[in-house]
Formats: sequence, structure tokens, C-alpha cells
Amino acid sequence: MAEEQKSSCSGCGSAHGQQGEGGFQAFLEQEELKDRMGKIQHKILVMSGKGGVGKSTVATNLAVALSKAGKAVGLLDVDFHGPSIPTLLKLEGKPVYQSEEGLIPVEFSSGIKVMSVGFLLRDQDEAVIWRGPMKIGFLKQLLKDVIWGDLDYLVIDFPPGTGDEPLSIAQMIPECDGAIIVTTPQNLALNDVKKSINFCRRIKVPVLGVVENMSGLVCPHCRNVIDLFKKGGGEEMAKKMDVPFLGRIPIDPSIVEASDLGEPYVSRHGGTEGAAAFSRIVQHVIDLEDKGNTLS
Repeated sequence: MAEEQKSSCSGCGSAHGQQGEGGFQAFLEQEELKDRMGKIQHKILVMSGKGGVGKSTVATNLAVALSKAGKAVGLLDVDFHGPSIPTLLKLEGKPVYQSEEGLIPVEFSSGIKVMSVGFLLRDQDEAVIWRGPMKIGFLKQLLKDVIWGDLDYLVIDFPPGTGDEPLSIAQMIPECDGAIIVTTPQNLALNDVKKSINFCRRIKVPVLGVVENMSGLVCPHCRNVIDLFKKGGGEEMAKKMDVPFLGRIPIDPSIVEASDLGEPYVSRHGGTEGAAAFSRIVQHVIDLEDKGNTLS
């Protein structure tokens, strides 16, 4: 009987040892993540309540506009099922190199450091059929391993919705400044963006503001803005939810053209109403930084 008890205690001790080792490894990984992210002054999440509202386009042009304002910028795409950033910047197929310190981001022509889940998939057309824990583990390693260096801003293109992936990623990023939430004017999208705002409040991520995308159509002939659908819903909803409204970005065929060419809209069409809207959004973000209000 004593022999049995001794054997059982030995096994228990071994299990505790393994648990201790795992806990220590997790602690080291968390410290490494903090060290990487500690060199980045501001971390901005770009989110949406649903897909198809132009979140990745907003994230890309926001990063480029910040760069044009003289900021050192990184752009991180963590959307597993629709990593659009490589296409929007014409970086598909670019190799990601690994040094002894970690993964080296791909550099866009304007000096923006870019990393995307899409760079690390074997086939861009392959569907990612992974269960949650596998995806979360991959994303954690991605956040920990990328060598961003010193940055003023890291813009992070999130998966849409408020599920397990956005929740896990948001909780992994230490001291993020807040989220910019992208919507379209339709009630369906506005209902979903309310959930995103409440999601951010639940996990204590400040909401920097709401962007209403696809708000009015820019006529390709006369360049006037036509209210093809309703507009103003994003601003009204932001007021009701007591969050800042950052501006409207119209539907502009030039945005589609620039996206297909892999050239950022704010660079290719800098004099348009849409580019001016992005500039106003960026100025709002920079003003928050200057006032020391970015964190709340």
C-alpha cells in the first residue's frame, strides 16, 4: 500500500514539474512579446462588426497616410480567412526572412513595415481549416516573433466580428491605444458595429472612433458625391454610443482601381475627397497623441 502511495506521489510530482515548465515557458513568451511591443509607441486596432465593409482598405490607407505624415509605421494583418494586405500593397509572394532574433517584416516602398498571415501560408488560395487553439497559437507566435524595431504606430487589421480570434488577439497586445471601427451606412452593418463597440468596452480597449465607409458615390465623370444609399448612420450611431465619429469615406471607383493595382489610394489619388477623408482621420489620431489622450 505504501509502495502504491509512493508511486502515485511520484507521478503527481512529475505532473507538477511539467506544469511548472509550461508556465515558465508561457511567462518567457509573454515577456518577449512585451519587449517587442514595448518599442512601439502606439498600437491601433482596425475592427469591424462584419466582413465586407472595407476594413482592410481603411487599415492600409490609414497606415500609408500616417507614413506620409512623417511617422514610422508598421502594418500587421492578422485576418486568417481574408488576409488582404498583401494584395492591397502588391506584396503577394514576397518571402519572409527569419534571422536569429525573429521574423523580418516585408518593407513597402514608402518604408512601412508589413507582416501578414498571408505571407506565411503555403498557398494564397488555400482555405485555412484550423481549429481555434491552433490559430490562436499561430497568432501568438506571430506577434511574439516579428521584429518591428522602433515604430511610432503599428496598425493592426483584425478579423471581423467579436469571436474568439479578435478576443484572443486583443488580449495578447499589451497597452494598445484603442480601436478604430469601420462600418457602412446600412442598418445591418450599424447593428453589428454596436456589438464591436460593446466588445471593446468589455475588454477595456478604448474606442478611438467610428469610420463610415462607402458613404455616398463619387461620380467618375463629374466627381460629385451622389447619395446612392443612405448616409449619416455611422455618425448618428457614434453619437448615441458616445464615441467619436472620425469621418466618411465615399464609394470611389478610384479606390477599387488603386486596390486592384496594389497602390494605396491616398498615394495614387491624393487630391480626392476620399484621400482628404483619410487625412482627417489620421489628423484626429495624431491629435489624440499630441494631447496625450490616446489611452483612456
